Amino acid sequence: MVDEVGDGVVGIEVGEHVFGRGANTYAEFAVLSSWARIPEGLSFAEAAGYPSVVETALRVIRLVGVRPGQTLLVSGAAGGVGSAVLQIARERGIKVIGTAGPANQDYVRSLGATALTYEAGWPDRARRHGPIDAALDLNGTGVLRDLLDLTGNPDTVVTIADLEASLLGIRFAGVGGSTPEALAEAVDLIARGKLHIPIARSYPLTEAASAHADSQAGHTRGRRVLLV
Repeated sequence: MVDEVGDGVVGIEVGEHVFGRGANTYAEFAVLSSWARIPEGLSFAEAAGYPSVVETALRVIRLVGVRPGQTLLVSGAAGGVGSAVLQIARERGIKVIGTAGPANQDYVRSLGATALTYEAGWPDRARRHGPIDAALDLNGTGVLRDLLDLTGNPDTVVTIADLEASLLGIRFAGVGGSTPEALAEAVDLIARGKLHIPIARSYPLTEAASAHADSQAGHTRGRRVLLV
């Protein structure tokens, strides 16, 4: 909820419900650098799971250059960014193949993607679905060489998690920012029922370290959020 509006800020009033991105946000009060009104029906906890993952999803889809009618392979498809990528790609007419753990196969399918497990031989199983035009690595599990083999071009592979990407000529797209344009698109998709990112688990602010540790351990379905 907006507690105070800074000088020169227009279009928003004290008391309105917003979500967005800022610095030092693990706090009761924080200054946002970008924001949008929370869509009707979303709680504060639910809304907190959208800004960073939607911005990242939109950015990596743009960077990898995948177009409607093409096929995108997503490694780490069940996490927060993966959940957003799958739904945004589906809305844009992009076919998606998503890799995830055995427990998340039905979840990946529910988001409109073809689901594959990480078991040995998964690249060959991916090839059975036709040519792979682009690929995203969202969890840094050492799959970049496989993704490069599948697409045949480092320009069509992007990672947000593997710092050794440059050794293969692959782009690393790490932390960005929740731009107003990304937030506006998130609001539109949510309002039209085209985007939903579930909360895998919520934590009190005092357990922020545990939230990070759990996130790094992987196997997330959707987002983890901190409650203040």
